[in-house]
Amino acid sequence: MLYYKFFVPLQFISTDQRQVIYMDYNFRKIEQRWQQYWQDNKTYQVDINTDKPKFYVLDMFPYPSGAGLHVGHPLGYIASDIYARYKRLKGFNVLHPMGYDAYGLPAEQYAIQTGQHPAVTTGQNISRYREQLDKIGFSFDWNREIRTCDPEFYKWTQWAFILMFNSYYKINDKSGAAKPISELIEHFEKQGSVNLNVAQSEELHFTAKKWKSFDERHQQEILMNYRIAYLAETNVNWCPQLGTVLANDEVAEGVSVRGGYPVEQRKMKQWSLRVSAYAQRLLDGLETVEWTESLKETQRNWIGRSEGAEMEFCLSPISCGERSIRIFTTRADTIYGVTFMVLAPESEYVAQLVTSEQKAEVDAYLDATKKRTERERIADRKVTGVFTGSYAINPISKATIPVWISDYVLAGYGTGAIMAVPAHDSRDYAFAKHFNLPIIPLIEGADVSEESFDAKEGIMTNSPFLSLSCREEVEGEVLILNGLTVKEAIAKTKKYIRENSLGKIKVNYRLRDAIFSRQRYWGEPFPIYYKDGMPYSVAFEDLPIELPEVDKFLPTETGEPPLGRAKNWEYEAEP
Repeated sequence: MLYYKFFVPLQFISTDQRQVIYMDYNFRKIEQRWQQYWQDNKTYQVDINTDKPKFYVLDMFPYPSGAGLHVGHPLGYIASDIYARYKRLKGFNVLHPMGYDAYGLPAEQYAIQTGQHPAVTTGQNISRYREQLDKIGFSFDWNREIRTCDPEFYKWTQWAFILMFNSYYKINDKSGAAKPISELIEHFEKQGSVNLNVAQSEELHFTAKKWKSFDERHQQEILMNYRIAYLAETNVNWCPQLGTVLANDEVAEGVSVRGGYPVEQRKMKQWSLRVSAYAQRLLDGLETVEWTESLKETQRNWIGRSEGAEMEFCLSPISCGERSIRIFTTRADTIYGVTFMVLAPESEYVAQLVTSEQKAEVDAYLDATKKRTERERIADRKVTGVFTGSYAINPISKATIPVWISDYVLAGYGTGAIMAVPAHDSRDYAFAKHFNLPIIPLIEGADVSEESFDAKEGIMTNSPFLSLSCREEVEGEVLILNGLTVKEAIAKTKKYIRENSLGKIKVNYRLRDAIFSRQRYWGEPFPIYYKDGMPYSVAFEDLPIELPEVDKFLPTETGEPPLGRAKNWEYEAEP
């Protein structure tokens, strides 16, 4: 047995001799004794006590894998445990719980390999984790242990999902809270979609009379456009071999971290949370938390608020209609420097714009792009792209410009299409240089011979920049920005766009809605049933909805997740 020794000087035995007594410090025995004492006396169990100030110390719950704790777990837990003990000694009533993030793909993969139910292996792994955590001697209140695979726990996350599914977000509402979807239905019945300032996937237009004429399925499709928890087509990392959607962290160099299987970008129906609706509220809330300014700034950049203009670039000189590309820009002042447009490979515009002559080349490019995650595309500065064969019309200068596809444009931000101003954006500049596209500087004295001029200040020039082919196409008053500062030019261009009905002024956010339907089998069931292909929430009193038994933990032969193997897993809704 390993043990340490320490010494205690006692006293002088004589005037010329000292005696030192050595005592064994058997830490295993001592730790076991005191840990047993803490357990028997419920030392760290906390109850409500209004006589003491309360303090909550929450750790990240570990995923219980077969390998047991890794060094990163106690590294964080020791620090928080020290702080919890400190607060107890300072007289606080400290709540310090522990739990297990027990659902996940590894347990399911192990179940596929061994035939054991994930619940069995997860239970065994949790026992191993508990034993290791106890040996370290943490001051957790185990009376409050949480396991995310416990129906008594996920009953309440299902309850929360139902609330979000049956809610919508009203922008600029003073309460800042989501509203019942029933209130939105009342608005539709009285006013249709007018006077509606709410978070939505796309802007819809219909009258109250039209709403009442829609059948139930169509009404449900419209409501899905506004729900906080909603189902929609989303770009995801799809791994056919694993039969599941993967997070960016689970993909590296086009293959899955677990198994090394090919991963591709694919549009699939996924459940999402409309967290983007709360972007401004999150920004405002940063001013009320006691964080460092650097951390707050990181969060502000993550939320990414930007004010700009949304414009339509027509594809026909006669009428826009559906034949147009909608873009969002924070630099409306650079409109005369647009020499091409770029679409994200996943953009819905791609299918509309690719000509027959370019189809083979575009298809090859799209296939190559599917193998790369958004994170890899952002990090990689290599220039790639392909011409669609189509052209768009600048709404202000009336210049005809080519439309390209490139993976440096992402579908999730803005509209998935950009107006490229190579003189004043580094990635647009690299693209223009690579494909020999025009570069028009818009700031006096800007040298763009070697790189773009990205500074957002200076005096405007070349604005207007009208080629001979488009001078006669410009109707009414020409927008003149020459001689203005960048700030003045942005304001004047926005005013021009609004007054000439060329678009609208809006606020955009980088923050995206959260996708969370990454389930195959070993995951919390959504409290949803389907009628005529449309989702409806189950009743609160029927929670929890538990996982069914399946014969295999593999996707079905038709590509459905393993839940598709469930027999008689049905829900009888109240009429």
